[in-house]
Order: sequence, then structure tokens, then C-alpha cells
Amino acid sequence: MSHRLHPLSLAVSLSLCCAVTATAAHGSADALSDTALDAADPARLSTIVVSALGVGEDETQVAAPFSLVEGEAILQKGEGTLGDALNGLPGVHSDTFGGGASRPVIRGQGAPRVKVLSDGASLLDASDISPDHAVSADPLLLQRVEVLRGPATLLYGSGAVGGVVNLLDNKIPSELPDDGFDGIVTIRGNTVANEKAGAAALTSGIGRNLALHAEFSTHETDDYRAPRWQERRVDGSFSDSTNAAFGLSWITDTGYIGLAYSIRDDDYGLPGHSHEYEDCHPHGASLHCGGHGHDHDHGHDHDHDHGHEHEHGDVPVIDLESKRFDLRGEVNDPFIGIRRIRFRASHTDYFHHEIDHGQIATTFRNTGHEERIEVQHEPLRNWSGIFGIQHSDTRFSADGVEAFLPTVDTRNTGLFLVEHLDLSEQWHFEAGTRHEWLKHDPRNDPRARPAYDESATSFSGAAIWSFAPDTSLSLSLARSERLPHAQELYARGIHLATNTWECGLLPHALTCGGADNDAALTTETSRNAELTLRRTTGPLTYSVGAFINHMDDYIHARTLDQHEDFRLIKYSQRDARFTGLEAEIGYQFSEQVSGALFTDQVRAKFDDDGSYLPRIPASRLGGRLNADWGAFGGEVEYYAVAAQERIADYETRTPAYNMLNLSLRYSFGSEKQASLFLRGSNLLDEEIWNHASFLADVVPLPGRNFSMGLSYRF
Repeated sequence: MSHRLHPLSLAVSLSLCCAVTATAAHGSADALSDTALDAADPARLSTIVVSALGVGEDETQVAAPFSLVEGEAILQKGEGTLGDALNGLPGVHSDTFGGGASRPVIRGQGAPRVKVLSDGASLLDASDISPDHAVSADPLLLQRVEVLRGPATLLYGSGAVGGVVNLLDNKIPSELPDDGFDGIVTIRGNTVANEKAGAAALTSGIGRNLALHAEFSTHETDDYRAPRWQERRVDGSFSDSTNAAFGLSWITDTGYIGLAYSIRDDDYGLPGHSHEYEDCHPHGASLHCGGHGHDHDHGHDHDHDHGHEHEHGDVPVIDLESKRFDLRGEVNDPFIGIRRIRFRASHTDYFHHEIDHGQIATTFRNTGHEERIEVQHEPLRNWSGIFGIQHSDTRFSADGVEAFLPTVDTRNTGLFLVEHLDLSEQWHFEAGTRHEWLKHDPRNDPRARPAYDESATSFSGAAIWSFAPDTSLSLSLARSERLPHAQELYARGIHLATNTWECGLLPHALTCGGADNDAALTTETSRNAELTLRRTTGPLTYSVGAFINHMDDYIHARTLDQHEDFRLIKYSQRDARFTGLEAEIGYQFSEQVSGALFTDQVRAKFDDDGSYLPRIPASRLGGRLNADWGAFGGEVEYYAVAAQERIADYETRTPAYNMLNLSLRYSFGSEKQASLFLRGSNLLDEEIWNHASFLADVVPLPGRNFSMGLSYRF
């Protein structure tokens, strides 16, 4: 595989640089108010300050809705995987897969339409291939997480039509520590899975310009408890993870450049796994299980209960390792006309084994690199903005029982421009465009599946009307083209994690699914509109938004045939429509007490017959009450999740449930640098089935849980 930079390696990428709430802001003048989880008050609606690459130093606004989660809040929430840590943000859910893997689901969209980035750079793991593959980042080591939704996400890639999750860490320091060094030590444990977790990070100045950073984390859980589960604990829901990183930066008054090496090692179980369907295989558009003479029943009973016919025993295990180098840098005011140049480069060597009965059944590998440069120009009249270049080159392979993909080299390049116009104090406009070139090239493929080489163009625009002090109405529009993932093109084989035999978009002769289901491949196109009303300051704050996303030629897994819970699917294209609402309203009753009400919902249907798309999260409605008295703080949160009855024809209805959480916090030390916390989750011990999960009717979520931890900053 060639790793040379393509001559057309010009790409889109927008990276948010965020500060915390206004009381902790570091002097940024570029402000946008939305919702945030902050360290002092987890899950609290608050005003935050955002400095975006696409705007200048003059005060301006950004139309994209976003959420920010501080690292301390992630620690105190007590979740060990990324999707679970972000679950509860407006429009954000999680596609849980036991205790070792979960990814964010944003506005009903999951991977590959939701991108997870490390400070603007792709993680290059295998989490977008299957829900049982973990995101290769440890929430315990994150400083903060940015979640961007809506049309502006096209700036991170045409495929990010659902949203972007940007993970910010400090493994490459961009500033010298004030007192020569700083750091943090955290520990945490819980009752539902006997969690034992800890992390430590240290940044030390060396001389006048060098900064050295080291960090380490460990996270270990047993199988978690679930209410009314026959074995009490869900077999295979254990997890064990270790992470370490080392970085060195050269820092001056005009910028920095640094290099870091990080390694991650995971072992976790795969609950709900079954060998029952290993002999299933397709004949054209028909599924045969149990031999060619087996007359299987196509009439799957969707009214079965969540039956707990769970047999305790050996479960498959994922053994994961990711090694990564990162290069990051920034130069301020390098020459006339340019305000800032930022660059990112990374190289990742990722693999994981899926181990069954002590033997390696399948090995997935993803190796490659990515580079990006972003240039912010000086304001031209009332215009400010950025342009950039980006290139990625990866090789993905799968070997073994579930090798449903050939080895594929993927190269992606693009070009972007995003501009902001402050027309007056009341009116602000945004415009952006992205053009992408994508090539998938199968290597040494015995089925001789052809290379795919196409380009896509996306546009976005927005207008913000500030019709009253700190109150605005924004309209965002986008037309985004998404090119297919290699899995969607080339899949052919059994995929036990999702209980499917997968056939790609390519014709039957190259993949499977029957010649009658062959269709011409067209570019998936999303037309997104969003209207948002915000108030950012004062005792009453709110953010209320509605969106519609019409997807022409939406790529989805169409069920051709079914035997019990096992399906033969063919990736196909069909027009679909996503509509939704997100709202959060906060009120400051006094200096010590505040509260918030929140809701989100999304509907997703196919245009032609009005049938529902699968794994769409159910509606959520709830409230929070926060109190803060000096060193003490607390929060009570309650929300109700409706039953999901708008289901695909092969899905099972998931029941409603109520979630009650309580958090207590005590800060101490001369500058309150230490914090002790206690959190109770699912205090009603509800039986919870997550409709966004592939295990929605197979594996329940954890029951009542108490977690306790301590963090100390120095």
C-alpha cells in the first residue's frame, strides 16, 4: 500500500477548540451558547464559550448545535465506554454491546455516519465496522468531548451526516504548565460490575520551551448485574482495558509542535453470542440453515419476550491492541494575511482478535495514516474563515471465520472552505463547501471485486438572527453527498455480532443476494434543514431545535430472508426521511439551585411505503435539579424513555422505562483541587432494553448501581 501524499490531497476538516463555562473561559471572544456537561455540575444546562477555527477573534456566532462534556463529568458519570459516557446529551444515545463496547448514536444515526475524532483526526480503529468493536479511546483520559450535530458536520467529512464526536486530550501539550508541572490522579469503582478504574496524568516543563506529558489508565469490570436476569449477571459483559501515552512538545509564544505515542490494550466479552446460525448461508436471495434440506420458518415471531434463555458458559472475547503516533502543531501569525496554521498527522497500527473457545476465530486489522493542515486567514472586510488539506491512506483486512470483507486499501482526499460573515450586530451568515475523492481498492481478492473510485461535493449555509439580547434564531441548510464504506460495497459473509449474512452493494456475482436484487450504485445524498431558537444568558436559558434530514438513496441493510433471529441482508439504496426535536430549558432559581427540563425524539421512515428504519432510539423526556453550596454539590435526574413501537418488520418492541440518578460531590483542599463523588444510577432498578443496540432484545442494560470515586489535581 502506498503511503505517499496524493497530489490532490486537499480535504475538509473543521476542529472545535472549546473552553468551559463563562466563569472558566480563557478570554475567548467567539461565543456560542448551547448545552454542556461541566465538571462542577455534571449534566447541567449551562452557557459555554466556543472558539471555532472558522471564525476570527471578533465576536461572532456559530449556527451548529453542539454539546460539551468536561473530563471530570465523564469520570463522575461512571461509564467506561464512549457511547455510554455521552448518552443523555441532546439527541445522543448509545448502541451498547455489553460492557466493553458502545458508540454514540446521534439523531438516529450510528457509524459510519457518526465520526469519532481524536483532536480532529480519525481514530483509524474498527469501530465503524461492527457494534461489538470498541472505540479505541479511554474516556478516563479525556479533557473534554465536543459533540457537533447538524449541517456543519460535513466539514469533518461528507460521511458525518449524523454528527461528529471530537475527543480532546493533553497527550501533546500546547501550553507550558504554570508552576512547572501539573497533573491529575483519579480512581473509581462501582457495585453493579465490581469496577476498579484509575488514571493518572502528568505534564512537566523542561527548560523554557519543552513540555513532557505521560498518562496511564486501567479499567476492569466483572460481568454486570441486570434486574430479573436468570443468572443475575450478564455472561460476557466483563471488560479489561489498559492505556498509556507519552508526548513531548516544543512550545513558544507563537505556537507549538509535539509528538506522542499511545498504546491501548483491551480484553472484553461479547454477550448474546450464539453459534446456532453458523451453518446458515445464502442461495440467491434465500437463506438456508441446517443443511440444504432444512425447511426453515420465515415467519419470525416478533412478540417473543426477552426470554432470558441465556446459557452460562464460555463466551467469545475480543483481544484488542492499538498503537498510534500523533504529530500536532500550531503556528500563530506566520505571515501577512494568515492568522493561524494548524496541522495534524497520525499513524495507527490497530488489530483485534475475536477469540472463541480459546482459539482465534477472526482477526481484524486497520493500519494507516492521516494528515491534515488547516489555515485560518485574516478577516477580509467582514469575512473570516478557514481552508485546509487532508489525506488518509489505510489498509483494512479480516481473516478467519467472520472475514466478510476482503483486504481493502482506502484513500480519501478532499478540499474545503468555510466562511463566516458578520453583516451586522443582528445578522450573521455561514457558508461552507467540501469536495472529496475516495478510492477503495480490494487487494488479492479471489472474487476479483473491482476498485471503487468516486468523488462527492457537499455544501452548507446558515443564517443567525439575533433579534433580542442573547437570543437568536438560526436556520441551517446543507446538501451532503456520502460515498459508501468498504463494508457497504464489498461485504460477503457471516457476521455473528449482528446475526446476519451480509451481501454488499455490488452485484450478486461479486457479493451475494440474488441477481434479482442487483441495482445501479448511486451517491447517497442528504438534504438537511434545521431551525434553532436559543437564549444564552439570564436566569432562563434554552435551546430548542427541530430538524429534517431527507436522504436520497440511503444505504441500508435490506432483509431478504430470515430464519428465527438470523437474517440474510443485502446493502441497498432507498429514500428515507429523519425528523426530530431537541430541547433543553434551564432556570437558575438562586445562586445555589438550578434546574432543567429536556427532551429529544427522532422519527425515521422510508419514503416509498412509510415503513420504519431499525434501531431508532425511543423518545426521552426528563428533568434535572442541581444544588451547589460551597464545597458540596448534588444533582437529581429523572427521565422517562418511551416504549419503541415504531419498529422495522424484523424488530421486537422494546418497553418503556424510567431512569432515576442521584449524584453527590464534595470538593476540598486549599483550592478545591480534590473532589470526592458518589453517584447512584438506575436507582429504581429498572429492566432496560436499549432499542438502539443490536442486542436490543437479547441483553439488558445494568441494574441499580452505586459508583464512588476521587480525583485530585495538582
